[in-house]
Amino acid sequence: MKFLKRALLLVAILAGVLALAWKLSEPAPLPPGSAGAALLAQPPWGVGMREFELVDSSRPTDANGDFPGAPERRLRGRAWYPLDTDGRSMPAHAFPLIVYSHGFFSSSAEPAYLARHLASHGYVVVAADFPLTTMKAPGGANVFDVVNQPGDASFLIDTLLAWNGDPENDFHQRIDAARIGIAGTSLGGMTTELTAYHPRLRDPRVKAAVSIAGPLQLFGRAFFADSALPFMMIAGDIDAMVPYEQNARPVLERVNNAWLVSLAGASHTGFADQGSVFRWMDNPDSVGCFFIRDKTPQSNSDTGFYDRLGSVEEGVLRNMEDRLCRMDPLPEAMSPLLQQRITMLAVRSFFESVFNPDAAQQARYRDYLQAGLARDFPSVRVERSSP
Repeated sequence: MKFLKRALLLVAILAGVLALAWKLSEPAPLPPGSAGAALLAQPPWGVGMREFELVDSSRPTDANGDFPGAPERRLRGRAWYPLDTDGRSMPAHAFPLIVYSHGFFSSSAEPAYLARHLASHGYVVVAADFPLTTMKAPGGANVFDVVNQPGDASFLIDTLLAWNGDPENDFHQRIDAARIGIAGTSLGGMTTELTAYHPRLRDPRVKAAVSIAGPLQLFGRAFFADSALPFMMIAGDIDAMVPYEQNARPVLERVNNAWLVSLAGASHTGFADQGSVFRWMDNPDSVGCFFIRDKTPQSNSDTGFYDRLGSVEEGVLRNMEDRLCRMDPLPEAMSPLLQQRITMLAVRSFFESVFNPDAAQQARYRDYLQAGLARDFPSVRVERSSP
């Protein structure tokens, strides 16, 4: 009996310590009256979410490991959207559409915090599990299938625009076809870069793009040179999976009309919704690296991947060194909750600076992104390239 009491006491103490660590990891609220606090104030809309399963019969899924392949690509995913005051239906407005691409060994649930924020402020956000890079991919997650994911992003745009034109669909006349953006994290950020800029894979309907900690080192100046598409990269300077110096810093030299939002002390894993679970850890990338380290083959040893990705003339660079999870020891990282708060404000401000129909509001969000974000968060540095 004494042993049981001691065990229960130990469990209670451990639970209390974990609860305290969980609570202390909550970032302090922004000061009342700050620009960021105003942007995070009560949003105008509620948020709805629905799941879906789509089949793109025009493109196959490649063979992968013990998976023989399939004649189509299946996309299970979800859409977040504004809800009217009745809490059941969408407001009678045409909203901007954001297509989000998840990272390697992840899923369409990855952007939940960001998608809810955008939807509550008047965006439709859609994300899907990519057939061969999701955590449940048949044959195992395969990073090389990223070359097929721009087609998946375009298929999602096709589908949402078809829903928009269907009088029987709840999304009828709820999508503004002139205001389509894309975003993604990690390998999804690379998918975003391909969808926005690749000379053969790009989708001209995309009017703005955000890469969150996305690999960019494979794309040289020529890859971006003929485009002035509004672009933003958000990255942490201690990212253990997609190193900052090789992937984020080059944005200012290579990409026209680009924003670079750098977060001092931000991890890679902290950008994903699931990263909030690891808020009590010194650095969530220790978990991220554990899960993907042995699942990511070295692309610089696979010339076939480069051939599929693009040519040197198209701006695709070769023989990039793999620096995945080489940082040792991992430095202490900021709270994922703080990281995600900054990401919400940066992404929304960027899209509003492009898509808001009021020029004065566009300027307001542009000014906040240019100067206000760094005032509210001293760990943030914001830079721009020439248009």
